Amino acid sequence: MSEALSFRPMTEADLDAVLKIEYAAFSHPWTRGIFLDGLGKYQIWLMFEGEQQVGHGVVQIILDEAHLLNITVKPENQSRGLGLALLEHLMSRAYAANARECFLEVRDSNTGAFRLYERYGFNEIGRRRDYYPAVGGREDAVVMACTLID
Repeated sequence: MSEALSFRPMTEADLDAVLKIEYAAFSHPWTRGIFLDGLGKYQIWLMFEGEQQVGHGVVQIILDEAHLLNITVKPENQSRGLGLALLEHLMSRAYAANARECFLEVRDSNTGAFRLYERYGFNEIGRRRDYYPAVGGREDAVVMACTLID
């Protein structure tokens, strides 16, 4: 990371930039409609390195639980520690909203994300068979959880 990182909540005006990153990063990206619907329901945070938007993340808070729904770093900015910085920010915001545990699902084939979550403190607690659409069929999700600490 060469420049300071900053974060701010997403607004509807950010949608095109968010979708550009989302579509570059995933084979099955979230749609415009999903993000629009999420603006009123979830915490959606943008991450910037200097003035450049380099990622976004979505977390849902339900009582004392957080559900990490989406974490995305621009492909050309991956493998530089930005995913961990974004995850740490999202988890600190969830904790500030009184969440004490976080759950997520990750594609079985996404070993990089799995390692990131393990590094943060998530543990595998189960699997969801054929949860994700995949090229040529369906793919299992690994369900993970961690305790949030201040």
